[in-house]
Parts: sequence; structure tokens; C-alpha cells
Amino acid sequence: MTNPQRTHLIEEHLRAHKYADLHSLAELFGGSLSTVRRALDLLESRGIVRRHHGGASLIDPDALLHEHDFITRTQHQADQKFEIARLVADYVAPSSTIILDGGTTTYAVARLLVKKQVKIITNSLPIASFFAEIGGTETIVTGGTILGRLGVLVGPSCEKSFVNARADLAILGAIGVTEGGVWNQHPLVIAAQRKMIAAAERTIFAIDASKFGRNTASLTTPFNQNINIITDILPTQTVARAIAAAGAQITLSRKWSGVTG
Repeated sequence: MTNPQRTHLIEEHLRAHKYADLHSLAELFGGSLSTVRRALDLLESRGIVRRHHGGASLIDPDALLHEHDFITRTQHQADQKFEIARLVADYVAPSSTIILDGGTTTYAVARLLVKKQVKIITNSLPIASFFAEIGGTETIVTGGTILGRLGVLVGPSCEKSFVNARADLAILGAIGVTEGGVWNQHPLVIAAQRKMIAAAERTIFAIDASKFGRNTASLTTPFNQNINIITDILPTQTVARAIAAAGAQITLSRKWSGVTG
């Protein structure tokens, strides 16, 4: 099979299935992973697909404008976010029920859950759109009012969606983490996250180290034994001690682990 033929077949497969990972494409159409990556790079240059770590998805032209702000944010510290997301995904059991909020790192986590046959509850329109495109994952989208152009649903209808919901795990983002707990900025986001935490058996906050030491408008939650902070670099000793004293956990991604003052 020639490379142009392989690229054409990969394009047709993605148009039919919306998303595929590198290994599946290599098995289906032959060639090395590097060969498949080059084919996806070519398709991306033509505006047909969007590359992701480990795969690619078909681009929906009508969604590009609405996704611009969100996608721009996902590029900030993208490598760290992927390593954190990969570790978070390891905590997700197949067939479990998962709450995902509207953070960019949780979006990265969502892309790694495709093959786990989980049930998703989310207030993130980008995450809901992703699962709608690839199919095969039961996805429940909350009600609510869209906050800005980031595609996050908030407000009383959103909060009500979690009152009777039950999940094995909530995976959330945050603006800041201090010795007092986990912080966020917008009161409607905070209110929604508190309902998510209450609906889940356990909660993971997936954050990069830039969030440590930052507090904002309101405390989302103090630390407790059901919380795990998954990040790339250890916080200061003051924050680390507060996490441990409350019975919470802190887990470091393998590639980026380190120690700060």
C-alpha cells in the first residue's frame, strides 16, 4: 500500500468514526506509528482532522469558532496537562460513572476514556461534543446557562442535575490550591463543583503546579479524605502538610514530578 492510499483510507475511516487512536490505525492500515503520524499530520494540514496525543478526531467546521477560546487554553502547558490527564485516567475503572467539569485538563482526561466504556456526566459542552462525535459512550449533559464562550453550563438547572446523581468519581479543575483547600473564581462554577463533589464517592482535582499558592474569590472545598490532588510538581511544604493532615492525597505525574520550596 502506498502512503497516499493509506492516508486516503485513514481519512475515510475518520470521516466514518470521528475519532481513532494511532495504534488502531496502524493495525487497520499497516505501517509504523510514525507513518500513521505523518498521514495524520498531512490531514491536519488540510484542515480535515485535529491531532491529539495518541490519535486524531475529525474536525467539525461549524464548531471551530465556538471552540477557539477553549482550545487556546488547552495549549497552555499542554505536555504537563497530558501527563496529568494520563495519570488521572489510570484511576478510572471501566464501566464506572464519571463526572467531568469544564476544565481544560479534564477535557484531556475525557479523550483518554474512550475505550473504558464509562458513563459520563458533564456540564462541559466541549466534552459532550467530543463524546457525541466519537459515539459509544453514554453521556449525560446537565442543564444550565452557558458561561462565556468556554462552553461551561452553570446555574440552578446545572446544580439540580447533580442532586439525584451518583458517580464513582468526579474529576474537576481549579484556579488555586492553598493550605485552606481548593479554590475557584466564578461563584456559579463553585456552586456547580460543590454539587459534583457531593454526588461522587471520590473527587480528583487535576491541576498543574501553577495553581499552588493561589486563592481566589471563594473556597470550593476544604481538603478531606475523599480528595486526591493529581499534579506535576509538589506544592510547598505548608500546602503538602495541610493536604496530608486532612487525609487527602497528592499524586504526581511521573514525567514532571519534582519538589518546590
